Amino acid sequence: MKSLGDILAENQIITGLRAVNRWEATDELLGRLVETGAIKSENLYAISGAVRKREQSMSTGIGFGIGIPHASTDLISEPVVALGRAKHGIAFDALDGQPVSLVILFLVPQGQFQKHLHIVAEIAKLFQKADFRKALELAPDAEAMLQIIKGDRSFRSELNLESNDREE
Repeated sequence: MKSLGDILAENQIITGLRAVNRWEATDELLGRLVETGAIKSENLYAISGAVRKREQSMSTGIGFGIGIPHASTDLISEPVVALGRAKHGIAFDALDGQPVSLVILFLVPQGQFQKHLHIVAEIAKLFQKADFRKALELAPDAEAMLQIIKGDRSFRSELNLESNDREE
């Protein structure tokens, strides 16, 4: 199964999200997916509706400054991911009540439950690490963010981060 680093492309990363709330963040990331051709513009409204419906059932702001809006849809054939970073906090109705600075939007084809679980588990495992989150927050650009996600530890060294991947 493909990993997050295999699915995410550099042009699907927004290093300066302008959104102030979870709905704007989701729309901004979906807009980027349309710009990059990952989803068709004519499907934007339906896909946005699926993500909003999922988000309204329970916030995907999981704490630690992370939001993971996601949905299953029959309008795509492969998993699609976009990542956004906000220098300011985004109101996300997160479980810990804190603003979100990293938003990972992912979509999986309808009926591909195993892929869905695999991506959720990988995101949770990666983003629970304080040093990983800090590296993404400090990364100078989308290329560096993608390399960090792919596991390139040289960027962590350049950013003077510890390599013990402690959880926080």
